[in-house]
Amino acid sequence: MTEQLSPPPTLGCRSAPVLKQRGQREVFCGLTGIIWLHRKIQDAFFLVVGSRTCAHLLQSAAGVMIFAEPRFGTAILEESDLAGLNDAHAELDKTVAQLLARRPDIRQLFLVGSCPSEVIKLDLSRAAERLTQEFAPKVRVLEYSGSGIETTFTQGEDACLASMVPVLPETQERELMVVGALPDVVEDQMLGLLEDLGIGPVRVLPARSIDSEIGVGPNTVFALTQPFLGDTHAALERRGARHLPAPFPFGEEGTTAWLAAVAKEFGVSQDVFDRVTEAPRRRARQAIAQASEPLHSKSVFFFPDSQLEIPLARFLTRECGMSAVEVGSPYIHDALHGPDLDLLPAGPQISEGQDVDLQLDRCREARPDLTVCGLGLANPLEAEGLSTKWAIELVFTPVHFYEQAGDLASLFARPLRRKGILGVAAE
Repeated sequence: MTEQLSPPPTLGCRSAPVLKQRGQREVFCGLTGIIWLHRKIQDAFFLVVGSRTCAHLLQSAAGVMIFAEPRFGTAILEESDLAGLNDAHAELDKTVAQLLARRPDIRQLFLVGSCPSEVIKLDLSRAAERLTQEFAPKVRVLEYSGSGIETTFTQGEDACLASMVPVLPETQERELMVVGALPDVVEDQMLGLLEDLGIGPVRVLPARSIDSEIGVGPNTVFALTQPFLGDTHAALERRGARHLPAPFPFGEEGTTAWLAAVAKEFGVSQDVFDRVTEAPRRRARQAIAQASEPLHSKSVFFFPDSQLEIPLARFLTRECGMSAVEVGSPYIHDALHGPDLDLLPAGPQISEGQDVDLQLDRCREARPDLTVCGLGLANPLEAEGLSTKWAIELVFTPVHFYEQAGDLASLFARPLRRKGILGVAAE
């Protein structure tokens, strides 16, 4: 068994200068979040108010078979809608009525704004209020923006969860709320660990159904599992809930620190904490040691894409033996990213936002061993001899908590293994 590398000493990057970039960006559409949210919230339907391009994006991104009936769709804005020849609100009401008549299982309906609906200033907030009055109490109608005009693609989930917070019932109970959409198997693992620690009751946002007992109030404390939930964080604090700052649960170190922050809040003794976490921590360390061997002493460059960049850079540098050249993130939120920046070893350029041409120049000059970037940049960089990892794969793959730590390391090691195999074959 390969021994796990000891984390390097760190002065942290929280106070490091941040390169602010405000130029052309390479971004993906926020509608993409529907692909994992519609699987998570099992009684919801996501109705995108957008163009045929929006519909094609969702269908191709989800890989939906033609005979399947998913819980998302598109209310198509035709030329007459865009030209103002139709009453867009009347057309939307008609589409929603038809949808709910055909799908009586829908309990929550999300009206999702898009670039076209925002360009024509369609007021989906007013539409959601009107439709809620019409179809309550059977159906709750909410709205959020999935437009990619000013946002990165993971903010679709942030906007969705933030739209749910104002309608959560008030509670005075002291409860832990875990915030962020996780695959069911990962969520169950997390809930099992918290139960073994004696922490409860635990509520999860998003809940799997509208009937879940989830409320918010001044005695609610919440922990985030995703580093892109800035609007949801603000919405929960406006409702009086208190955030538990912690590194995000990627890898053994991040998961242990995340659990430790929750355990401290709920008065769990160190003996209990060690007993519950000892075995999964050991499995995680062993899995990372095996999977990360190709990453040792290699360099990594992060383009801004998903807002996972900072905690992932912390994981790669402290648990996989890599060095970071640049860590770019679309947005840096100190309350969310600060604990991971405290642990990230000093040295890399921290950048926020993007000027894609300038960042490409820096990447080409650095020639990193691995570049984490969006789909649009990966193929051109591969053609130039750079190994790349698609950032979006890190969002769609289960990577949180102990049991997925080895899989997370493998995702980054795979491109370097592939390059090594191809190099041997070429010889």
